[in-house]
Amino acid sequence: MSIVPSTNETEYPESDGKPVGETDAHIEWTFRIRDMLRRRYAGQRVYVGSNMLVYYQEGSPSRFFVPDQFIVLDCEQRDRRVFKIWDEGRTPNVIFELTSRSTRADDEGFKPHIFEQIGVGEYFLYDPVAEYLKPSLQGFRLGSGSYGTGYERIEPDADGWVMCEQLDIEMRLDGINLVMRDAATQQVLLTSAEAEDVAEQAREVEQVRREVEQVRREAAEAKIADLQAELQRLRDELKERDS
Repeated sequence: MSIVPSTNETEYPESDGKPVGETDAHIEWTFRIRDMLRRRYAGQRVYVGSNMLVYYQEGSPSRFFVPDQFIVLDCEQRDRRVFKIWDEGRTPNVIFELTSRSTRADDEGFKPHIFEQIGVGEYFLYDPVAEYLKPSLQGFRLGSGSYGTGYERIEPDADGWVMCEQLDIEMRLDGINLVMRDAATQQVLLTSAEAEDVAEQAREVEQVRREVEQVRREAAEAKIADLQAELQRLRDELKERDS
């Protein structure tokens, strides 16, 4: 008779068992924001997670939340199945939630209390269809807030940009679409596909520039040849006169 050793190791599931049912816009923006942020932090010690269970109390597998996007500074970039705050020794610095009909109550009520408890510096709510959240982009920063938690609203500047201090990026709406840019350089954050399109356009512009330069060079060489021929003709005429 074999004896199977018992273990007291706590299991932390990789799924909360809830179906993911969102609009095409929510799914598209989930991937879009993740792509922009991962591209921004490529090669750096910054982890960008998406729709992953974040466990915040060791030994309590019921203590978790599932952010649409979360960014952890000074954290190794590697594949994870779940994110355990005590194992990582890091707390998400910034969280993005794409608000929908099914998540609005949690995004505005339940989750911010957890964010405050674990010390999330800033969190942002974005409604990509502009139906459930007014205004459809909102930011909150941990401080002496008055929204039922320790968070205070981040007010947009005169041009509508909302500042994320933790990531040094600014955000605003272009219609209902979210635009992100580097606060220092003011360069708009692009997805990998958009960046490749820009690079391809730059290559095409460079190719056209080279072709124009080639035409100018060939035209200049032809002009020089014509002038040299004309000069030689005049010299020949002078010789004939002198003779």
